[in-house]
Amino acid sequence: MKILLTAALALLFALPVQAQLAPHDDSGMTYGHVHLNVTDIELHKELWAEHFDGELVSEDRLTVLKFPGMLVALSERAPTGGSGGSVMNHLGFKVRDMQAVLDKWRAAGLEVGNEFIGAEGSPNAFVIAPDDIRIELQEDTEQRQDIIGYHIHFNTPDYVELLEWYVDIFGLVPYQRGTITTTANAPGLNLSFGGAAGPLAPTEGRAIDHIGFEVRDLAGYIRKLEARGITFDTPYREIPAIGLNIAYLTDPVGTRIELTEGYVDY
Repeated sequence: MKILLTAALALLFALPVQAQLAPHDDSGMTYGHVHLNVTDIELHKELWAEHFDGELVSEDRLTVLKFPGMLVALSERAPTGGSGGSVMNHLGFKVRDMQAVLDKWRAAGLEVGNEFIGAEGSPNAFVIAPDDIRIELQEDTEQRQDIIGYHIHFNTPDYVELLEWYVDIFGLVPYQRGTITTTANAPGLNLSFGGAAGPLAPTEGRAIDHIGFEVRDLAGYIRKLEARGITFDTPYREIPAIGLNIAYLTDPVGTRIELTEGYVDY
């Protein structure tokens, strides 16, 4: 697989400066959200707002916080397990001041995992949110905002094949992120793929329950995927109560994927 490392590619992955989703690509797709199952939704609303500058944009219809490049949706449901041990291992943010973020996290009595120099040569750290949600932080002192959404990370023995599946099905752009050659960009967010010693748990029911892409003309987008042999677990549905049209499918290793139309209006 040829890895593209051009200035034009960097422009494709330009993150929005404000808390909003990135513009759709030519196929009508942009990265949408990560959906978490949490035991205490009030605690998580406060945590994502206080420590990650999340903007609470919906509460009555569906609890959603907005970040540059992505949304985080919350369901109050005890997860069957944390993100570690699942094929969706963690989500990641870039931070402008790593030490300030870690000091604040520790002061709140929250767990900090390992600190290290990451694949792109900058300070990285893992923090562990309640419900055993793994979050990777990467320092970027040049960014304009304190915190922005950056990546999600899959782990599976078949990580190269899984990367190729996402590139093929969703038109992601292959990208080398530092020393990690197996990543690809969706508008607004990077998807990184790493190995595992054996099969890991599917995401449904776990702390990271599913990921999502936001799509223009969802019904038409689904028809194109079905024509390519993609089977949907939940067919196209319109849900006026939450202002979304949705459909669900599952990737080859068990990651639940929601396609949505309407999150751009949140």
